[in-house]
Amino acid sequence: MTAPGTKRYALTIEFDGTPFMGLQRQPHGPSVQQALEDAAKAVTGEDVTLHSAGRTDTGVHALAMRSHMDIEKDIAPFRLMEALNYHLRPNPVAVLACEEVAGDWHARFSCIERRYVYRIASRRAPLTLAKNRAWQVPQELDHNAMHRAAQALVGQHDFTTFRSVQCQAASPLKTLDRLDVERVDGFYGDEIRIYAEARSFLHHQVRSMVGCLALVGMGRWEEEQVAEALAARDRQALGLNAPPHGLYFVEAIYPDEA
Repeated sequence: MTAPGTKRYALTIEFDGTPFMGLQRQPHGPSVQQALEDAAKAVTGEDVTLHSAGRTDTGVHALAMRSHMDIEKDIAPFRLMEALNYHLRPNPVAVLACEEVAGDWHARFSCIERRYVYRIASRRAPLTLAKNRAWQVPQELDHNAMHRAAQALVGQHDFTTFRSVQCQAASPLKTLDRLDVERVDGFYGDEIRIYAEARSFLHHQVRSMVGCLALVGMGRWEEEQVAEALAARDRQALGLNAPPHGLYFVEAIYPDEA
């Protein structure tokens, strides 16, 4: 709940994760949270704390991260958005939308679904416009085999194999609602997109799943090896952890939006 005399503002945020140590404030480098909190301080004169639906790693991007902050100053949401964007420059962070919400709405704890997409650029030539925006794999990938293999991961499972050793989640048990793989004609050639949806994810879960699916697409793993890796419940069974720069936080879903 908000403290007396404060208002809660929900923000929709887009950012390029390349120059940041992640979304969450870090003692050893810049973060998206720090950039937004510093901007809010410049606008309101208050020390505010940003709370977000997800905690993205170094280099991970967001198309529409949902966050909130509590502010005492009486300011219209549109004016707050405009002022934050002014003070965020030149950081590659933009507030796309801002609205006042109820004091018990929480960007993280009220969220019921999180959606990610991972982009793989399948081409030999170096990436220029898409540098740090996609994982370059210099060979053709069998996206149909990747999609078939991915279905073994959908549902409720123990995802220990696909969990970082630094993961702080209390349990490796998660329910994956969607893991689809498709091929599209991107601006820079063939692009493979992997869509992942769940209420919550383990640390590195999406990148770990993508890495193993990429091995299937390359022909280095058989399709059934993804299911075998899952069943092993052992991080040592992981074939590959995909790099962070191909991953995007796409959307956070809340009960009134479902």
